[in-house]
Amino acid sequence: MTTAADLYGKSLAFPPRVGANGQMVWSEGELNVRESIALILQTQPGERLLLPDFGCGLDRFLFEPNSIATLRQIQEEIKLALSRWERRIRLDDVRVATNPADPRAVDITLYYTLVATQTQERLSMVMALQG
Repeated sequence: MTTAADLYGKSLAFPPRVGANGQMVWSEGELNVRESIALILQTQPGERLLLPDFGCGLDRFLFEPNSIATLRQIQEEIKLALSRWERRIRLDDVRVATNPADPRAVDITLYYTLVATQTQERLSMVMALQG
């Protein structure tokens, strides 16, 4: 029988943490894909010595104005990074909008399909802007 780990892999959980048994926690299956997406979006190119191009570079928008142009740039960077670094998904839509509760924040919602099972998923996150 094929398991989620067989379909999507297994790696250290993100963020890394130690479990109750004193060992590192691992993630697998759909959770592993979700954590991988978060890792890609939160990593700046140049942070990984052996993969200097890895990541998305969203931090460069930190001091940009919360404008339509900035939102579109964020959207494009996310699309490019995920299409390059996360082959286990098909990105269906990326929505980036000003957070209604905080005009200095951006709501990011990803709609994607897990390639191996055609399961549709959604991931939301908030990113702060200072501009």
